[in-house]
Amino acid sequence: MVKEPRPGRVKTRLGRDIGMVSSAAWFRRQSAALLHRIRDPRWHLVLAVSPDREGQLSRVWPGDLPRIPQGHGNLGDRMGRIMRNLPPGPACIIGADIPGIQTRHIADAFKALGAHEAVFGPANDGGYWLVGMKRAAPSSPSFLQNVRWSTEHALQDSLNTLPGRRVTTVATLSDVDTVTDLLALRHTTSASQSS
Repeated sequence: MVKEPRPGRVKTRLGRDIGMVSSAAWFRRQSAALLHRIRDPRWHLVLAVSPDREGQLSRVWPGDLPRIPQGHGNLGDRMGRIMRNLPPGPACIIGADIPGIQTRHIADAFKALGAHEAVFGPANDGGYWLVGMKRAAPSSPSFLQNVRWSTEHALQDSLNTLPGRRVTTVATLSDVDTVTDLLALRHTTSASQSS
């Protein structure tokens, strides 16, 4: 899932700390690096874009990747709709603001769907960077509803929308929502490069 990287439209919490232009520029660079990194012949990569029309026509995203609109509603509405409208078979949705995602993380999620109906990739802040389903989204209207998005409760609330389902988790990764997250990322990156 990607948003058009326009100032004031994307990464607004980060933008309050570093400026809207800088946060949009960071998201654009991050998204481009992620899309380059996760291309893999083991899966079909599709961009779920927002806003719908602008994202479909955008020159920001690689022209060879198919695009689908996210549509209206909150994050749960949009992810549920995307899952329901995908072809049958396992599917995973990831966010574009998680610098640590590698192909092995996505492969682990698809592998987990062999024995489970759903998989989540937790984020350190209580949310998640990935949601995957073995077949299609549950037809239940409660799937990903009443979730307290952008809080430490998002993952648990989302898990609660799948009662009685075999659900598992994969690696916990960090997303970037605030300047504190960005500084932690830079510190981690600097430490790993100097080792």
